[in-house]
Amino acid sequence: MNEVETREDNLEDRVKPLKSFLSRRSFLGKSLAVGAGTIGAGLLANAPTARASGGLTRGDADILRFLAAAEIIEADLWQQYNELGGIQDSEVPGGTGNPAYTAAVEVLDGDMDQYIHDNTDDEITHAAFLNAYLASKGGEPVNLDQFRTLPSSQATGAQNIGRLTNLMQLTVDTSFWTRYRSDSLNPDFGDTLPQAIPTLAVGEHTAIPRTDADTTDPNFLQAIANTAGFHFAFIEQGGTSLYPSLAQRVTQDEALRILLSIGPTETMHFQTWQDKAGNAPTLTAVDPVTGVSVTFPDLNADGEILQTNLIMPEPTIFLNRTFPIVSIIRPTETRGAAMAALNALTADGLFIGQTPAFFALLTQLAQAADHARHGG
Repeated sequence: MNEVETREDNLEDRVKPLKSFLSRRSFLGKSLAVGAGTIGAGLLANAPTARASGGLTRGDADILRFLAAAEIIEADLWQQYNELGGIQDSEVPGGTGNPAYTAAVEVLDGDMDQYIHDNTDDEITHAAFLNAYLASKGGEPVNLDQFRTLPSSQATGAQNIGRLTNLMQLTVDTSFWTRYRSDSLNPDFGDTLPQAIPTLAVGEHTAIPRTDADTTDPNFLQAIANTAGFHFAFIEQGGTSLYPSLAQRVTQDEALRILLSIGPTETMHFQTWQDKAGNAPTLTAVDPVTGVSVTFPDLNADGEILQTNLIMPEPTIFLNRTFPIVSIIRPTETRGAAMAALNALTADGLFIGQTPAFFALLTQLAQAADHARHGG
């Protein structure tokens, strides 16, 4: 047996148990539950940057580690949606479903439960793969289990376990809607886009029923489902931009291949969700607990910038305002991309209730990813 074959056999032996541990069916039980078994040896509190090992540069490992953390966070929030409004099966176990919420979400599309299930499954596999790949290269995987302390929904269908994310106090930035419909504005140039649903961008809104009391008023329940529909798209447009932004900083071909292979699936998610969000019925509702009001207007009443069936990216400015407009993902500016993503998730309200240690760790991971340089 030659040296290459020996090295490949050793790698297979090292990765095989990790693959079993991080399979999508075991990931929920072993990584999404409170007090779960660890994914890696440590929490990275003492590992500000990756060791260059196994063919990965330090920067590549830092980028993959930040993306693994982002995917773990995504898996956590999507699991909450799936428990209440998706399909619970062997691929995405946990929860028992909430019929009233499921019906309200399906007003946006009759297949929403399947789409929620599949998006959840995708994010679980992304997180599991990235951690397994890091471990196979001798890098440090990401484990956020000690931060699974946020409360679950108490509504029928939800698991009563600790969460990383909070879906019950959201401030949803819906400027992604107008950004992809504008032919003259691009955030890479510092442009600010208007909100599609202005009231979602202020106050704190719940995207899942907090208790069964939230399902008793059909109008308010539909407002919760509408909020979820726009939040789905907000989350996935973030990944749509994040992967190409960070891909510009990786060095190794295989690391680049990973980013170029996972990133487009986030775009497929976004395309689906912005299409479905456009079906949200017009309404105004007041949260009976917080008193916060939300209005979902007729988006088709205000021209192309809000038109619901314009789900293909409108050509816009790119690189230089003197160039012809072109249909692109935006933003894709690479400087500060990881911190920008973290700041957006924080502003969304996803981490309300989290500890300073949680923010310190994610900031550390984001800054390390942003410090990576192609060829460095």
